[in-house]
Order: sequence, then C-alpha cells, then structure tokens
Amino acid sequence: MVVDIDLFSQKRKSRSVRLILLFAVLLLVGFVLSLNTGPYSIGPFEVLQTLLGEGSKKQNLVLFELRLPRMVIAVMIGAGLAVSGAILQGISRNGLSDPGILGISSGAGLAVLLFVSLYPATNMAPPFLMPFLALIGATATAAIIYLLAYKKGHGISPTRLLLTGIAVGAGLSAISIILTLQLNPRNLEFVVTWQMGSLWGSNWKFVLALLPWIVILLPYVYRKTNVLNLLSMNEQIAASLGVSLQRERLALMAGAVALAASSVATGGGIGFIGLLGPHIARRLVGPQHQYMLPITALVGSLLVLAGDTIGRSIMPATEVPAGIVISLIGGPYFLYLLIRTKG
Repeated sequence: MVVDIDLFSQKRKSRSVRLILLFAVLLLVGFVLSLNTGPYSIGPFEVLQTLLGEGSKKQNLVLFELRLPRMVIAVMIGAGLAVSGAILQGISRNGLSDPGILGISSGAGLAVLLFVSLYPATNMAPPFLMPFLALIGATATAAIIYLLAYKKGHGISPTRLLLTGIAVGAGLSAISIILTLQLNPRNLEFVVTWQMGSLWGSNWKFVLALLPWIVILLPYVYRKTNVLNLLSMNEQIAASLGVSLQRERLALMAGAVALAASSVATGGGIGFIGLLGPHIARRLVGPQHQYMLPITALVGSLLVLAGDTIGRSIMPATEVPAGIVISLIGGPYFLYLLIRTKG
C-alpha cells in the first residue's frame, strides 16, 4: 500500500514537472509572438537583431521601452492574480473564489480612484505608491467581507462568503462609478482605461514597482502549500496536527490580498484570472498545492499575456484592453461553474 502511494506521488510529481516545462515553453512562444505584435510591425529576425543590440533607433524604442516592459508586467500580473485566486479558493474551500468576484479587486481599485479624485492635478498615482494604496483598499474590503460573512458558531460557509463578496464588490463598483463621473476629462480617460484592464502601467518603473511584491509573496505562499492542503480539506485534521487555523488563514489571506492589490494597481481591472488559473491547474495535476501553484502561476501569466496580445492584434487601430478579452472567456466559464456548484 505504501509502495502504491509513493508510486502515485512520483507519477503526479513527474506529470507536474512535464506540465511546468510545457507551460514555460508556451509562455516563451507567447512572449516571442507578443514581441512581433502591434501597430508597428517588427519581424522575428528584426526582433532578434534588436535584442542583440543591432536594431534601429525606432525598433529599440518599440521593443525596450514599449513592448518588453508591458509583457513582463503581463506575466507578473497573471501569476499574482492566479495564485491569489488559488489561495482564496483553498482557505475558503470554495472553487468560485476569485479576487475580482469577491470584491477585493474592487476595493483596491476604489483606493486608487480616491487618490486620483483627491489629487486632480495628477492623472495617475506614482508607480511605487499605487500598490500600497491598492493594498489599503483591498485589505479594508477583505476585512469587511470577512466580518459580514462570519456567523458565530458556524464560521464562514463558502456560499455565504461568495454572496457577501459579490454584494460588497457591487457596492464598491457603484461608488467607483459615482466618483468617476466627478473627474475632469484628463483623469477620466486614465481611470476608464485603468478600469478596463488595459495594462496601462507599461514602463520599467511599473515593472520595478510590482517586482518586489511578486518575488517575495510567491515563494512565501509556496512555502505554505502543506498548510493550504490541510485548510482546503479538513479543519479538524489541521487543528489536530497543531496548525493554528486562525493565524495561518489570516497570513494566507494577507498574501492573497497583497498579490491581488499590487497586480490590480499596475494592470487595472483584469478579472477571472484568479478563477481560471487554479481551475485549469487543478484539472491537470489535482488539488495538492505543491503541484498546483506553479502551474497556476504559469497559466495565469499565459492568459494575461495572450489576452494583451490578442487585444493589440484584433483591432490594430483601436486597442482592446486585455481585461475585456479575458472577460469574454472568464464570464461564461464562471456561469458554467456556478451552475455546476451545489450549495
């Protein structure tokens, strides 16, 4: 019996490694395709020449100042949102949890919008300040949802958490719309573009602003995979093994909120990545987080990069925001999951 379990574990680990390599290759292919996509056409050979330092001045400008930082941001945002969704699904034991659906992204967006409204002289917050503003809004929202969803003696049920999150998110979205109507034309253009998930922060300053959050939080969450496995299965077993449920849940919740807030601050209102990434990964390698989380991050990165690339190619004259492209996939998939979910 022990041999069978070990063999099964080895097979799952081997499958996970192969899938990680596959998605890494797909991400690399997507990166190359994205480098060649845009109003200014640059062929694959010209891209290679430019990367080796032999491109023209215009090619250097397009690749190094416009496309490359945008693509790096897309990869980081996709990983951050997808892993955030995986954490929320694990600690709530609810497969429909997602930073956008639960209203956490709306809270992060409202905080940034409040800054823009209070300081009308600027059309955007400073790159390094925005993640902290978004974190404040997202944390406050998560606390409100938690308090409203909590029922004494019963804790938090998955359905109650989902419905509370949707209600709070809808309320925050309504407040955001009211504030948006009060903005001057310059700030209005920025906010509308940001809310649609257009990856507006596409320069190296925003890459540096987002990078520490991703580099620190993703390894931290991965170290907690055993705790996530226990919390997602059975609280009684976790408690009997000496796991401090409340402390670990709050720590993981903080990680999920920080990942979502920093990603939203830089990329805008990109929804459903936290839903799609974990579900695809779970179908491929199962629910164990040590195998699922790396694939979740890669799937999320691939989805955002693909959404941005498609948005830049289907209507060259008018760019379609990545958030809209992803919503066309994520919306129907959420309804499908909602229909299949019981209770």
